[in-house]
Amino acid sequence: MSLLGGAIAIGYRRHASPLHAARGTVAAAYGFSLALAALLLGSPILLGALLVAVLAAAAGAGVVRALLYALRVGALPILLLCVIVNALVSHDGLTVLARLGDWGVLGQVDPTLEAVVYGLREGLRLMVVSLAILLVVCAADPGDLVRACRRVSPRSALTAAISTRLVSVLADDARRLAEAQRCRSAPIRRPRLAILRATVTGALDRALDVAAVLEMRGYASGGRAARRRHPRSRHDLAYAASAAGVLLVTALALVSGVAGFHAYPLLRIDSGPGAWLLAAALVAVALLPFLDRRGVQR
Repeated sequence: MSLLGGAIAIGYRRHASPLHAARGTVAAAYGFSLALAALLLGSPILLGALLVAVLAAAAGAGVVRALLYALRVGALPILLLCVIVNALVSHDGLTVLARLGDWGVLGQVDPTLEAVVYGLREGLRLMVVSLAILLVVCAADPGDLVRACRRVSPRSALTAAISTRLVSVLADDARRLAEAQRCRSAPIRRPRLAILRATVTGALDRALDVAAVLEMRGYASGGRAARRRHPRSRHDLAYAASAAGVLLVTALALVSGVAGFHAYPLLRIDSGPGAWLLAAALVAVALLPFLDRRGVQR
């Protein structure tokens, strides 16, 4: 899809990367482990390390443009909103930055350093979680994810697989229609509406074609397809081990308490060698699988 004048693909597209070479379920587990670590950890140092790991993983997977776009238009405004709201409504903290007087419903507004830092921490946490989930969207094969759930409801899994595949197809159709529209010498009245109308019409035509093909292949008979087993690749094992390693380092940080964070009543961030060692371990464990690029074209 075309966004802000540039073509930025938000969705799954196959790239020659180790993460795309792994199974979709494994890639999803890898991304969700980073998101879960961000939800459990409270130290800004460790959250910053997770942010570096997610962006570096996106660069290794070839989807960093999508994440940077989401960071610019979504995550950073949410971070700013968290800081502003928490600074205005929180009455905790002892280090007053300014006395802004009585704001009616909000009462006495005296922003404190502790409230600002706490808002930054929560905004950073939301940023890491959202980017990690977007990494899953861009790098995990939706077909693999749907096949993993086919035992629960095979027909629903088939519907979801077709729907996720057609989203990118229709986006490509809309982009090509827009390019063809710009080549016309005579201007078109309401060009966006015309593109939308043509895209929807094409979607209906594609739906009829897909339904006919599925009927010819016997999907209407209700029978279950035989389950095919594929051996696990080294990329599957590497990213599964990386996800387990991220959760192990997270558990170690929670148990040891060397990377603590306390915002109220006075700000205290544990920034000793242990915290930086755990941060380095998170980044290293998350990025080690990207070093093996053998077989990424498959």
